[in-house]
Amino acid sequence: MLRRAILVLALFTAAVTGFGTPASAADTSVPGSYAVGYVDASVSASGRSFSARIYYPAATAGQNAAVAAGRFPAIAFGHGFLQGVSKYYGTMSHLASWGFIVAAPTSQGGLAPSHSGFADDLNAQLTWLVAQDTTAGSRFNAHVTTGKLGLSGHSMGGGASVLAASRNPAVTTVANLAAAETNPSAATAAASVRVPMMLVAGEKDGTAPIASHQRPIYNGKPAPKQLRTIRGGFHCGFIESSSLFCDSGTITRAAQLTVTRRVLTDWFRYYLAGDAASYDAVWGGAATGDPQVIFEGVA
Repeated sequence: MLRRAILVLALFTAAVTGFGTPASAADTSVPGSYAVGYVDASVSASGRSFSARIYYPAATAGQNAAVAAGRFPAIAFGHGFLQGVSKYYGTMSHLASWGFIVAAPTSQGGLAPSHSGFADDLNAQLTWLVAQDTTAGSRFNAHVTTGKLGLSGHSMGGGASVLAASRNPAVTTVANLAAAETNPSAATAAASVRVPMMLVAGEKDGTAPIASHQRPIYNGKPAPKQLRTIRGGFHCGFIESSSLFCDSGTITRAAQLTVTRRVLTDWFRYYLAGDAASYDAVWGGAATGDPQVIFEGVA
């Protein structure tokens, strides 16, 4: 009788938890279950041409590896002003390990970038990835969830992601890092972005301060929207190594990147991958009570 009771309890526990830790408790600050592949591609779409680095879930890890079985949501990521895309490889790889195809155009890297052009490049990147799903011979053939498209980016690239979303009705959601005001204005463009948007900010950002950059974008954006401010975070804490004119915060870069990757992954798992178990980390108590992040949001 005792053995039967133990077996019933074990089966009940397994049914509730999924034979282990509940999905809602997944630690998205660490890499996910997919091996990560990457490829450098020449992109041509919507009248635009540029090179891009793409990270994706792979059958085995490494450059030019085969894509893992299945279809995956796609995210276009914009680099910051005078920042090479290599500064974001760790974050892109992290997202890929959780089941996303993440592509970063290398365009607009000079001293006088076109913010409008960069927004168009991000949208062209998404258009290209969607087309690859039905392109014979492409490594991404039959591997892109074409109805689930995201935009992201840091600083200039974050502002450009807002511009891009305002122009592209195919975009599902936006989540960016220390988004900077752009020309034309990202704050103005935010008013026409109807999809869910999360702005991740650094509390100590001395380069694109919240009050003059992320706050106007947040205020201009209709709900649903969030502003997540990493306590002690700084502008250069979103990149993987320092560069000229970097600011500083009261937490380490490693600590900030860990928080950054967690909140990005949770957001995209919820809005792009359809993971209902991520709700608590996005809108529930885990989000509003996060000790590392100041939460603001309107659903």
